[in-house]
Order: sequence, then C-alpha cells, then structure tokens
Amino acid sequence: MTTSTIEPSTLHSLKRRLRATILGGIAATVAALALSSSVAMAAGGKVLIILSSVDKLELKHGKTYATGFYLDELSIPLRKLVEAGYTPVFANPKGNAATFDPVSNDKVFFGNDDAARAAAVKLVDSFADIKKPKTLATILKEGTAGYIGIFIPGGHAPMQDLGQNKELGEILRAFHENGRPTGVICHGPTALLSTVSDPVAYHKAMVDGDIFAASKLAEGWPYAGYRLTVFATGEEQIIEGEGKQLGGFVQFYAADALAQAGAHVDRIAAFQPNVIEDRELVSGQQPFSSDEFGDAFVLKLGAAAKL
Repeated sequence: MTTSTIEPSTLHSLKRRLRATILGGIAATVAALALSSSVAMAAGGKVLIILSSVDKLELKHGKTYATGFYLDELSIPLRKLVEAGYTPVFANPKGNAATFDPVSNDKVFFGNDDAARAAAVKLVDSFADIKKPKTLATILKEGTAGYIGIFIPGGHAPMQDLGQNKELGEILRAFHENGRPTGVICHGPTALLSTVSDPVAYHKAMVDGDIFAASKLAEGWPYAGYRLTVFATGEEQIIEGEGKQLGGFVQFYAADALAQAGAHVDRIAAFQPNVIEDRELVSGQQPFSSDEFGDAFVLKLGAAAKL
C-alpha cells in the first residue's frame, strides 16, 4: 500500500464531488419511492432488515444510554439496496417503531454535509414500515425462503435485545445454512450471538465476566472461525465514561463477546473505514464504514443471485 500527498484544492474538489454523489443518490432514491416504483424495486428480490425494539442500552452501575439504530448505518446501505433494485422488508422483536440514536443525527457521519444528513432522515422517514415493522415471530411463521439476504445495522441497541433473541437466532441460522448474504455493521454483529445455544445465558456470562461459561455456551456457534469486524474496544473506550457520549460504561465489549464465541475479530485504527467479507458474511467496523459496507453488501447480493 502506498500513500501520496493530495493538494488542498484537489481534496476540496473530491469532497464536493462526494457530497454531490451522496445528495444526488439520496434525492433520486426518495423520488423513486415517491413514484411508488414497486415493480422496479422488486426486481432484485427482498432483503430482510432487522432493527432493534429498544431505545436504551443498559450500562454498568444501573445507568442507561438512549440509543437506537445509527442513522447512516441504516440509510446509506438502504439507499444502495433500493437503487440496486432490492425491496427492503423491516422487522424487529416486538413490531414496534424503531428510532435512530440521537447522536447519529449529525453531519459528521455524512461527510460534514448537513444537507446529506437531512436527506438521510428524509429517506428513512419515507419508509413507513420502519415505524411499524413485522415481528420476528411473523417472519418465522411466514418463512425466510423469499428473502435473498439479511441486513442488521448498528447503533448500541442490538447489544441490548437482538443478541439475546432466540427467534432472531433461528432466522439467522436459516440464512447461514444455505449461504444467503448476511450484512452486519458496527454493533450489529452482536446480533450473531443470538445463534449460540442459549443467547440469554451467554449475554449474562459476558456481563458477569464469566468467560468459561461463555465459551461453553458458544460451542457449535455457526459463525465460529469466521473473520468479521465490529465496533472496536478502543473505539468504545473513546466514547464511554463520565462526561462522554455514553455517560457510563458498557457491560461488556462487543469485540470481546464475538471473539469469545469463536470469531476472528478484525479491527483497524479507530474510526477508519473497515469492511470484512468471509463466506456469506459482510461486516463493517463503525459508522465511517457505511459507504464501503453498503457497496460490498450489494455486490454480495448480486453474486448470490447469479448462483
């Protein structure tokens, strides 16, 4: 890998072009939705998008953090999916309205462009089913055969409920067993822990720091040996603590929980884009990976459709 110096004028031009691309893409997507081009969107098949049902993460010492899905981690891959002709279907454990983490509604996650941030909010708001998603029980009853892939965005919320949800575990196993593309980003990869033998007990073991119990519960985990990435421990430590974003400390680190279950967790420098692909799984490290993650996941879906 080589590096080079970019002139300020060239860098400024690149940033302007990136903003134009983001804004143009989101605007086109919203316009397409407004025209109800359902036939075109259905051409690529359905993608199941799993959201959390909670808006708070339990922290140490009885504290909580207001959360939800991260705006860019849903909106950017979602836009790319729709533009590629896929139909998103939203689901969560309770079938209740899913909301985004207030902290994620910030231009810093959209190239410091506030218009791009606002366009992302508009895109997410255009999907009424995010406010009234299907329940996971309904998805299981209907069956997953009609979905080409599954996508789980981050935000801290998946650490609270999705990683412990046995119904989600059944759904993920169904995708895993026949190699259908599975996309997870930031804290979304913790949802993969729903496929251990007893995900509720596994969560408790991690909270208690009982790694021996956790290892026993993780025996036979479908994703053991997979390379993946997730919000790094170092990144979590930057935002946790008194006076910082979380206002407290997480009960366990996402990277530790996945590694303890048997994953090879790949992390790079804090807040740098990182996307890992291994077999059917595509994972992104954090919000700044959303763009590359969305491209990789769409490509994975396209490749799977040709098999």
